[in-house]
Amino acid sequence: MSQINEKTVHIDELATRDMAALFNQEDKLVAWAVEKSLDTIAQAIDRIAVCLAAQGRLFYIGSGSGGKIGVLDATECPPTFGVNDGVVIGVISGGAEALTGWREDTEDDGELARCDLKEREFSRNDILIALSASGNTPYVLAAVDYAKKLGAQTIGVCCNPGGLLESSTDLCITVDVGPEVIMGSTRLKAGTAQKMVLNMLSSCAMIKLGKTYGNLMVDVRPINLKLKKRVIDVVQIATGKTREAVMATLEAAEGDAKAAIVMLLLDVAAPKARDLLKAHNGFVKKAVREYDESNC
Repeated sequence: MSQINEKTVHIDELATRDMAALFNQEDKLVAWAVEKSLDTIAQAIDRIAVCLAAQGRLFYIGSGSGGKIGVLDATECPPTFGVNDGVVIGVISGGAEALTGWREDTEDDGELARCDLKEREFSRNDILIALSASGNTPYVLAAVDYAKKLGAQTIGVCCNPGGLLESSTDLCITVDVGPEVIMGSTRLKAGTAQKMVLNMLSSCAMIKLGKTYGNLMVDVRPINLKLKKRVIDVVQIATGKTREAVMATLEAAEGDAKAAIVMLLLDVAAPKARDLLKAHNGFVKKAVREYDESNC
């Protein structure tokens, strides 16, 4: 991770536009590097989905940039997919202070990692996503060791082939992004790669759990004006009904987009819609299809 990037050794001599272009060229390589790990990413998604379906929790843990990226992804899951707080948890060494400042001194503290997981009652029923660009961060490796001793599944996300995370986790997503534009600054390509991987891990797992209808967010929490409008838009797109009909149905469904979609597509009342969704584990498409087939 501390290799010299021969393409950027003279970056400090470039015009601003050329400097930005060089960053852009290097960033383009990240998506290609992530693509090479898609098979492993798919395995990770399936494991996460199984864990969450069994009422386990998804933990991200990391230091510095990796920890921040994990916390970011975790905090976006409740408003986006309607999961309860505490189902997806981001842990960063140094805690809240590390989110607004820097606490890189904590990345060498293995005992802190164990304490952080104990404090959150991490158990064998949960799954741990360990984030370390180098694959060698002591805080992260200690977290993996603690999780494995409990019998929990561990998945690594790193950007350094040969890092210790590869051999210590049950499954490791290694995205080799090459040398950074600025040597050792892993918030750059490595951080981008980690964000892309986590986007897929959480989003695809939630899709597999029925949190979308097609590509529509149907479990979104309408907690502000923008999201209230989005719920109306989603139900209207899903059903093709008028805005007036959608709003009236959402009111009857107490704001539940899934129930409203089922009500409008099948012409059933809210209690029936909820029963159908419950019978199909919250999958709108399955509920609609089976009802249609049984009433042909």
